[in-house]
Amino acid sequence: MKKILIVESPSKAKTIEGYLKNEYQVLSSVGHIRDLSTKGKKGLGVDIENGFKPIYTIIPEKTKTVAELKAKCEGNKVYLATDPDREGEAISWHLAQVLGLDLNEDNRVVFNEITENAIVNALKNPRKIDMELTESQETRRILDRIIGFELSGLMKSKIKSESAGRVQSVALKLIVDREKEINAFIPEEYYTIDADFGKTKIQASEYNGVKLSIKSEEECNKYLNMLTDDYLVTNVDVKETKRESKPPYITSTLQQDASSKLNFDSTKTMRIAQVLYEGKEVNGKLKGLITYMRTDSDRLSDGFVKDAYKYIEATYGKEYIGNKKHKNVALSQDAHEAIRPTYITNTPDVLKDYLTTDEYKLYQLIYNRALASLMAPMSLEVTSIILNNNGLIFKAKGEKELFDGFTKVLGTQKLEYLPQIKKGDILHAKEVSGVKHFTQAPARYTEATLIKEMEEKGIGRPSTYAETIRKNKSKKYIKTEKRQIEPTDKGTLTINKLDEYFPSIINVEFTANMEHDLDRVAQSEVSGEKIISDFYPEFEEKIAYAKKNMDTVVPTTGNFCPICGSPLVMRKSKYGEFEACSAYPKCKFVVTNEMTTTKEIDDMECPLCKKGQIVVRISKKGKTKGKEFYACNNYPKCTFTSQFKPTGDLCPICGKPLVIDDNNEVICSNANCGKLEEVLTCPECHTGTLILRTAKKGSKSGNSFYGCSNYPKCKFVSQYKPTNLTCPKCGKVLYDVDGEYKCLNKDCK
Repeated sequence: MKKILIVESPSKAKTIEGYLKNEYQVLSSVGHIRDLSTKGKKGLGVDIENGFKPIYTIIPEKTKTVAELKAKCEGNKVYLATDPDREGEAISWHLAQVLGLDLNEDNRVVFNEITENAIVNALKNPRKIDMELTESQETRRILDRIIGFELSGLMKSKIKSESAGRVQSVALKLIVDREKEINAFIPEEYYTIDADFGKTKIQASEYNGVKLSIKSEEECNKYLNMLTDDYLVTNVDVKETKRESKPPYITSTLQQDASSKLNFDSTKTMRIAQVLYEGKEVNGKLKGLITYMRTDSDRLSDGFVKDAYKYIEATYGKEYIGNKKHKNVALSQDAHEAIRPTYITNTPDVLKDYLTTDEYKLYQLIYNRALASLMAPMSLEVTSIILNNNGLIFKAKGEKELFDGFTKVLGTQKLEYLPQIKKGDILHAKEVSGVKHFTQAPARYTEATLIKEMEEKGIGRPSTYAETIRKNKSKKYIKTEKRQIEPTDKGTLTINKLDEYFPSIINVEFTANMEHDLDRVAQSEVSGEKIISDFYPEFEEKIAYAKKNMDTVVPTTGNFCPICGSPLVMRKSKYGEFEACSAYPKCKFVVTNEMTTTKEIDDMECPLCKKGQIVVRISKKGKTKGKEFYACNNYPKCTFTSQFKPTGDLCPICGKPLVIDDNNEVICSNANCGKLEEVLTCPECHTGTLILRTAKKGSKSGNSFYGCSNYPKCKFVSQYKPTNLTCPKCGKVLYDVDGEYKCLNKDCK
């Protein structure tokens, strides 16, 4: 009888097999093998009439994988070592069902890191599959299927939205609501009074014990006129304080820091973390480098802490050893550890040659944060001063480092020092000014701030943050500009309709409460069936009402028809999606694959055909995909295009439209015409015009030269610029040679 260990990932299987020395055959399920069927009432894969029992089916792409697992596992001892979370527990249960394993046997193996010790110890301590955790995952899946299928079908039929979901749509709602706040924001004027003392600038904060709030220039000048030259130091407070390091990373904080510090999106962060967890080849052997990356626990194992303390003492000194940081919340879903390196001796420098650039950056972030969390706090001397000038109070604070502590690893921001002063001193400002400000609108979310908000509000779980953002991007509900997330028109329309018809479901409170209920299922406090049966009837009523009353709206693409100016919309045919005019059937304009999408219309007649209007379009394919260019809306009758804006005039040399380039110079849109120079008559044929051209081949490729516009009839060329002057001896044209006028006639002396 063989011993078989089943994990989710082929790369993980390969790493683990290297540790087990042929004692086990390690196989991979490649993730989930079963999912809810699309059969049954409404295609939900759920028996609504019989306690919401799920109807499972083998995922079509996994048919071969399941057949191979069955063949290899038959008659052998099988252990299930899928990921140590709710999803992994469910995958183990599905494997047990399909392979016919006994649920009463201890065949579930759990480890938080892929190291030899962790694998061997886990195999010595197998347990039964956690059915409560499995039921919690199953309840989540059924709820997401019911809400997702029914809402998505409704929204698709009514407004052509791609999908909606319990977590996905609430995250989108945060983004849309923030955009509405920004659009509704009206800036308000306010003033501050700033005193410059050389190395320190201090702002007035109070007047006669009342917080200062200056709303007008007149009021600001009133306070400025009250000030004298003398600022009395009324208080100096010096005390020592400590600044603790942060706890090690959990999923959300890792994604936030990777976004803000490395500019990684959450999907990229989790993809790289998965590779580091499953194993990289180091010194010829596959090794797992970090612990499991989907966690909301900031706990560190005693073994790791012990090894880290030894490393800190040996590397930095005993005084750098600190206390463990553990601020985990009571409802932390899983009992495994924070994200940390598997071995403290695997420093980033040790592994650098074995990692890609991005892997190294993320590993360094994880390693340094875990190490710093166990180091001593930073000690600071904090000085606070208060200045009084005729009732106006100025407060300032400065910091001086006494001991670097954990910042030895993480580094520290520049500290603000204050000059050595004492109570009773009189200070004199170099300059005092009233500064005008305007209140700022709320900032758009970045991935980091969105994940933080989702975590704080209980929207989703660590394992779902990246997928939620990715899905909203893929459905084109959101877009990212300079790391800021904005909703698209499509995303805004989707949330507006969900707000109108499903306000009690697509909101933060409902989603957070549902997460809490799923935790209660995992803790055997309530059954999954009750959670679903309490939810379903009211939801069905809302779906029925929306089907009857929601208006059908076709979302616009943000582009406009080049013929009639109406918004363009996405439509569908049996051949797929296409972009067309919303004024159909009055206007039958359709964007084909060969065309580009009109973005905006410029009020300029096409200089080439004199019939169409110049429009700005966005390229849809090729190397210029996504870039703007100018074209005639009389396409395909007129094929004028240019990356530069036309002037409306024609080139005096070739008759093609003139355009304005990036240097704000007028050039010809005809690439064969070259750059406009002073208009010179050809000295050879006396009828053509000279053009500055660029050699395209041969030994002089790339070099500029002057040629005749009558080419090929006239083949005059010269590397030097001809002038309008003639040689006084031979009468030939003089040329500008490095700033001097010279005759190039060989027979002329």
